[in-house]
Amino acid sequence: MDKQQDFVLRTIEERGVKFVRLWFTDVIGTLKSVAIAPAEVEGAFSEGIGFDGSAIEGLTRVQESDLLAHPDPTTFQLLPWRGDVDPTARMFCDLTTPDGQPAVADPRNVLKRTLSKAAEAGFTFYTHPEMEFYLFKTGAQGGIPVPVDSAGYFDNVPGGTAHDFRRRAVRMLEDLGISVEYSHHEGGPGQNEIDLRYADGLTMADNIMTFRTVVKEVAIEQGVHATFMPKPLAGAPGSGMHTHMSLFEGDTNAFYEASAPHQLSTTGRRFIAGLLRHSDEISLVLNQFVNSYKRVWGGDEAPSYITWGHSNRSALVRVPMYKPGKSQSARVEHRGIDSAANPYLAYALMLAAGLKGIEEEYELPEEAEDNVWALSEAERRALGYRSLPSSLDHAIARMEDSELVAETLGEQVFRYVLANKRREFEQYRSQVTELERQTTFDVI
Repeated sequence: MDKQQDFVLRTIEERGVKFVRLWFTDVIGTLKSVAIAPAEVEGAFSEGIGFDGSAIEGLTRVQESDLLAHPDPTTFQLLPWRGDVDPTARMFCDLTTPDGQPAVADPRNVLKRTLSKAAEAGFTFYTHPEMEFYLFKTGAQGGIPVPVDSAGYFDNVPGGTAHDFRRRAVRMLEDLGISVEYSHHEGGPGQNEIDLRYADGLTMADNIMTFRTVVKEVAIEQGVHATFMPKPLAGAPGSGMHTHMSLFEGDTNAFYEASAPHQLSTTGRRFIAGLLRHSDEISLVLNQFVNSYKRVWGGDEAPSYITWGHSNRSALVRVPMYKPGKSQSARVEHRGIDSAANPYLAYALMLAAGLKGIEEEYELPEEAEDNVWALSEAERRALGYRSLPSSLDHAIARMEDSELVAETLGEQVFRYVLANKRREFEQYRSQVTELERQTTFDVI
C-alpha cells in the first residue's frame, strides 16, 4: 500500500467517516456515484469495485459490461455539505476492465491518454476555467424560470441571494482543496461566475465536476435552483466555461517569448493554430447540446467565428496580457466551450488540437483586430473567417470525418457521442414549439 492510500485510511478512521463516495462520469459528463463503507476502502484500492458498465451511458457494450472502479487516493476529500452527522468523503475513480486494462470509454482515461501524449513531447498542460451558471427561484417544472435577481455584470446587490450563494460556494470549494480566484455577478439576471485557480488538466477536470456538485448542493441548501444550461433565457447571455491554457516544459512556460509579438512563443502560436484549424471538428464535444448553439449564435458575447486576437473578446481564441513581462502568466484563452461540456473529453480535444498544431508546425493566420460581431458577412468572408457550426446537426456533420477526434476519443467514445447526439437532434427536430403555434396555428 502506498503512502497516499495509507493517509486515506488513517483519515477515515481519525475523522469518523461513515461513507466514502466513489465518483466517475459517463461519456456525456454526468457524475455517477456509489457509496461504500469505510471497511471496503482498502479492498477498493487493491481490487476495485465492480459494476455493470452497460447500464452507464456510453461506457461499454452489453456483451462486455463488467467494469471496475478504482479510487484515486490523491483525490480524497471530505464533503463539507455532509456536516458532522454522517461524515462523508469522496474519491474520483479510474475505470478498468476485469483484466486490468483501462476502460476505453472512461472519460477520465481519455484525458489521461492525451496528457501522456503531451508528456512524451515534454509538456505539462495547465488550465484555468471561468465557470458561469444561472440561479433561478424554481426549476423548469415551475414553468418559465424566474431569475433570483435582475442584476448585471459586476453589480453589487446588498442582501442579494447571489452574494450569500457565492460566499457559501467558495467556502465549500476551499474546504475541498479547490482554490478560487474570483467570484462575481455576470451579465445575465441571476447569472454568476466563479473562476478556479489554475491546475494541471486532470486535476482541473476533477475540480470542475466537484464544482458543479458544490453549486447544486448550495442551491438546494438555499432554496434556489442552479443550472449550467448553456442558454436558459432568450435575450440574456449564455453560460460559458472560458478556459485559459498553457503548456510548461518543466518550470518554463512554453507559450512565453519575451521578444515575440504579444510575448507569444512559436509553440504558443502553433498551439493556437491547431485550436483554430480543428475548432469546427471538436465543437460537438465543447458544445454538446441542442441548446448550446443558441448560446454560440445568440448574439451576445459567445464567439461564432473561428478567429484569434490579442485581448479581442469577440475572437474564439484570445491572448490575454494581464501581466506583461511575467512569463508564468503567458496563456491562451478558448472562449468557445460552454459550461455543460464534459471537461475530460473537452480538455482532451483542446489539448490534442493544440499539440497537432505544434507537431505539424501549423501557421497561425492573421489576428482579428476588429470586433468580429460588428463586421458584415461579406467582410468576414473577405477576411477568411470561418464560422463555427450553427446547430447541433452541423456540429455532428463536421465531427463525423475528423481523424483527430476519432483518434483522441477512441473509436467507442467517438461512435457513442455521434449516435447520442444524432438521437438528441432527431428528438429536437420532431418537437412542435410554442413559437410555431403562436405564429402559424391561427394564421394558416
